[in-house]
Amino acid sequence: MTETAVYAAGGVVWRMVEGKYRVLLIHRTKYRDVTLPKGKVDPGETLAETAVREIREETGIRVSLGVPVGVSRYRMPSSRTKIVHYWAAEATDAAVRTSTFVPNKEIAAIEWVGLKKARKHLSYPVDIEILDEFVRLVDEHALPTFPIIALRHAKARTREEWNQEDAARPLSPRGRRQANAIVGPLLAFGVRRIVSSPAERCVRTVVPLSAALAQRVQMSEAISQDAWEEGRSDARSVVGERVRARKPVVLASHGPVLPDIMHELALATGTMRGSYLGSSSALEPAAFSVAHIPVAHPGSGIVAIETHEPQV
Repeated sequence: MTETAVYAAGGVVWRMVEGKYRVLLIHRTKYRDVTLPKGKVDPGETLAETAVREIREETGIRVSLGVPVGVSRYRMPSSRTKIVHYWAAEATDAAVRTSTFVPNKEIAAIEWVGLKKARKHLSYPVDIEILDEFVRLVDEHALPTFPIIALRHAKARTREEWNQEDAARPLSPRGRRQANAIVGPLLAFGVRRIVSSPAERCVRTVVPLSAALAQRVQMSEAISQDAWEEGRSDARSVVGERVRARKPVVLASHGPVLPDIMHELALATGTMRGSYLGSSSALEPAAFSVAHIPVAHPGSGIVAIETHEPQV
């Protein structure tokens, strides 16, 4: 992020009504316009966290993020550039039923409309461009998606300062801070299950997430560094099981193992291999890549991959 720009995030919130897509538009009181839910990043937030928070604050609906649908850029009256990142975000029936929205000083009303009507009602061309990308995904039958997240463990103590077995090497103080900081961003993508290498540094990276979910960590030697170094790792079986499950999951592993995980994910989904596989697996400690896969047709290929770097 650059300091001269203002960053924000939001989403195309959608649901199915009688077999047809409906998207949620907001009518803003002050500006008397119709737009997509979005808002500025709060200090310490990631863009993904901002999107989830702003959608809930403006619409009363709790969502998890799906596939990214674009970035808008425009000049503000202050002459600063505003950069807004958007994701598709499905509103479940339960989330709609429990919406806390009431008209307020900022938002006069929210409205569910069809895709063609939404395009006519939106006040700004930049919003229409985001909607058009969403419509493209609809036309390609890419929605809904589920995420498989490849996470590199947080910063660990170095091998030089550790004289016990490598699998027991713990996180450094910075690594412990990173483990806490990634909880919010991972929750933003609706993670419900955790699979981890049994190495101490991997398990401890996801313990805060496990606590937030009240969900145990599933250990898998198949994605450990020890198994990888000894030629007995089996990323294929782990990835295959998670693709078949079609549920949001994070796979916590090691730098050398991540390329195998992403390679097997491409194979399991029939995705054309490319340079993106290298960039999405070359992660810094506590960074993660989110692969968005169609729920109905996982074999049609990964819809998008996005990588998130740690803020600590």
